[in-house]
Amino acid sequence: MSSIQVDIVSAEGQIFAGEASVLFVEAVEGDMAIMPRHAPLLTKIRPGPVRLRHENAEEQQIFVSGGLLEVQPKLVTVLADTAERIEEIDEAEAEKAKERAEAAVSNADQDSDIQRAQAELTEAAARLQMVKQWRNRR
Repeated sequence: MSSIQVDIVSAEGQIFAGEASVLFVEAVEGDMAIMPRHAPLLTKIRPGPVRLRHENAEEQQIFVSGGLLEVQPKLVTVLADTAERIEEIDEAEAEKAKERAEAAVSNADQDSDIQRAQAELTEAAARLQMVKQWRNRR
């Protein structure tokens, strides 16, 4: 099985650099699987998991709050707004963040405030869902 170089970076720094046989990501256009020799691509990604499947079939998950995915012939780069390894996410804090975002949505009174609050809620809900699914699989 062949592999592709993957770099996942955010404003805080590099969170992953290594090889994977498949990268799964939630793009704005829909879910994508990126494999070696994938066609070049540049697309926006939604808040949610980036899953890396390694050659030994082990999987690794990283939460991204959105950003860009760039696929080049020998390199896949995820430029995330923020990124966290799944095992580093505090479920209780993720639940609180979701509750704060829900309150912000219900208290927003201008279109710009509503859109910002809805984006925060989408991110918080995706982070919480991801960590719950991960916990239930262990």
